[in-house]
Amino acid sequence: MRLTLPVAALTLIALGMVVAPTARNSAGAETPVVEVYKSPTCGCCGMWVAHLESNGFQVRSIDVRSMTPVRRQAGVPRGVASCHTALVDGYVVEGHVPAEDIRRLLAERPDVAGIGVPGMPIGSPGMEGPNPQPYDVLAFDEDGSLTHFASH
Repeated sequence: MRLTLPVAALTLIALGMVVAPTARNSAGAETPVVEVYKSPTCGCCGMWVAHLESNGFQVRSIDVRSMTPVRRQAGVPRGVASCHTALVDGYVVEGHVPAEDIRRLLAERPDVAGIGVPGMPIGSPGMEGPNPQPYDVLAFDEDGSLTHFASH
């Protein structure tokens, strides 16, 4: 079954009005669900979802035909684009961001629209392989300005 992001949901994302779904973790605490929009045929996206789940996140995967409208509506700057886009507790997470950085984002709650790993660097979660590359996680705000968030 193919799920697509409804136009109404894209509008709500653009307006910043999405209410973050929550779930209870193994300790009984309420945690936000990470909604991941991805291509149904992308293997590395599935591996990133598995990385999040193995790090205690509850994930809802939503397959879409094209990521371009999702990224556009979520406000992902061109220079940060990757292969999947996630929404979690009012933030956008683009690409192969490590779970530890998402936890830090949610704990510190900086005044940014989201964080992302541009491209698909070898060695990032979901892109494991020989000869890992150093990479940066960038924070971005609503006007597309970028700042450094973490290095790996």
